[in-house]
Amino acid sequence: MAINSINYGASILSQSVVNLKNQLTTLQSQLTTGEKSTTYAGMGVNEGFAIAARAQLANISAFTDTMTNVTTTINAANTALQSLSEIGGQVQSAASTSPQSLDSTGQTIAQENAQAELSSMVGILNTQAGDRYIFSGSAVNTPSVASADDILNGTGTQAGLKQVIAERLQADLGSSGLGRLVISSPTPTSVSVGEDVAGSPFGLKLNSMSSSLTGATVTGPAGSPATVSISLGAANPNPGDQVSFTFNLPDGTTQSIQLTASSANPPPSGSFTIGATPTATAANLNAALTSSISTLANTSLVAASAIAAGNDFFGSVGTAAGSVVNNQAAPPAPITGATLLSGAANADSLASSFAPGDTITVNGTPITFVASGATGNELNVTDSVQTLLTKIDAITGTSTPSTISGGVITLNNDNGANLTVTSSNPAAFAALGFGTTVTAATPPLRVGGSPLGSATSLVSGTANTVAWYTGNSGPGSARASSSARIDSSQTVQYGAQANEQAIRTQLQNIAVFAAVTTSPTGTNSAAQIAALSQRVSTNLTPQAGQQSIQDIQSQFAVAQTMMQAATARQTQTQSTLQNMIDSTETVSPDQVASEILALQTSLQASYQTTSMLSQLTLTKYLPIG
Repeated sequence: MAINSINYGASILSQSVVNLKNQLTTLQSQLTTGEKSTTYAGMGVNEGFAIAARAQLANISAFTDTMTNVTTTINAANTALQSLSEIGGQVQSAASTSPQSLDSTGQTIAQENAQAELSSMVGILNTQAGDRYIFSGSAVNTPSVASADDILNGTGTQAGLKQVIAERLQADLGSSGLGRLVISSPTPTSVSVGEDVAGSPFGLKLNSMSSSLTGATVTGPAGSPATVSISLGAANPNPGDQVSFTFNLPDGTTQSIQLTASSANPPPSGSFTIGATPTATAANLNAALTSSISTLANTSLVAASAIAAGNDFFGSVGTAAGSVVNNQAAPPAPITGATLLSGAANADSLASSFAPGDTITVNGTPITFVASGATGNELNVTDSVQTLLTKIDAITGTSTPSTISGGVITLNNDNGANLTVTSSNPAAFAALGFGTTVTAATPPLRVGGSPLGSATSLVSGTANTVAWYTGNSGPGSARASSSARIDSSQTVQYGAQANEQAIRTQLQNIAVFAAVTTSPTGTNSAAQIAALSQRVSTNLTPQAGQQSIQDIQSQFAVAQTMMQAATARQTQTQSTLQNMIDSTETVSPDQVASEILALQTSLQASYQTTSMLSQLTLTKYLPIG
């Protein structure tokens, strides 16, 4: 029988001990680090999934950081919007309830407080969240609005709101102080009231006239410029008979003057004396009407002019007015919304007709004329001028509808710089009162021409007027001016702009309220401020169908809800991914500890065996003899 060398067995046992020591070293490293291995190779076959999961976790971490920053911005914006809402409420309440007594500055206490509130609003609108201006749209590095002083008083080279208001007032009052109206007596027994220039945006505009004067005849409003007249005929009116004139004011409001025939001389307020003859009565009516229109012009018109000037300064609506044109009726009359775009001779239709195949192109979008059955951006050649204006407004998206008055079409557009209108039929286009190309004056708008009292148009004031909004408007909605990806396939929009309707309307009305100053001792001063206060109060009251500050907050709330939902999804996904990574790359400390104890026991036994084997010799097993 062969006897193996003891060294052979020992070498096998030694290798086993080395393996056990290596396993123990690995387990001790796992227990210390909590990881299966320090190399990818040692992680096992699922490590590829773990690597991909780590990339997903990194994306989720980035999304989380993004949502934290967006939430911070939205929270700051909501705080600012709430402050704006409170300011608007305070000014609205003060304008509607405060006494209209003027101090030595020519303003009420409510107006002086409005100046302070305006400064507060400017500060709020220039709020920063981190390194971005919240209300500047995509121009996050630029303050959103000019300073309150620049807005009101202008700079060395640019006019502020106060100057724009003063110029507009001169244009609205006219040189006679009667709101650009002309009062005359075409015959000894008649009185006529007419606008001074057709299509002018300034002054009082005729709306309607009614009369209960016995034997009197009312005519108009008609003509270009529009005129109304009343003829007393051969008999005097009776005491108590009335005549009423209704006027449109520049801010879109209306106001009436009602005069009552009276036998008293002098007559009571709001009346005219019945004279000995119709001629004398007509003269008395003329004088009473002139006085009443003068009072209206120097009270309500002053306030309405200030509001209109605020629209010119703060607004985004550009305008393009045509010239006066008549239809081809017999006799010709100024075109109206009912005038047809084509028609037979002597009909209420354009002097030169559109034909099938003609086009009117608005900002690059053509409106095509067809014989009948118009759809979409088409017009029947027999449609009316008003239908055309509605089509144009639908393309431009203007919030201020285009108008026609006294034979003059005025196109409005929320972004005047982008309003360009042309036609393939120049003759028919001219019959609408337009030249080859129509372009709108870009806001801010200023009174054009000199002297101001006889001006007839608004012109672009971009070169010589303070730009109150200094952020970026850009295409699309205000919310879309800033967006962030919060998930692999989801974004939220959280931009805001100080020129949004709700914010602009509040800033505009508070600024106008703060800007108007009148004579402390003027006869009509208190009435002017009362009329202004009433309009400011009304304009600061949220109107149905118009954006409110709460609407902006609601849109932010939608973004916050989306982020909360995304966070919940990502938290669940994050937990799942982390569990997968842990199962692939990490070890259980308890399990490793148990394995270490088992290895230590095996290693101890191996050492004892090695020690026993090392002491064996052949002589211990040979017989003694």
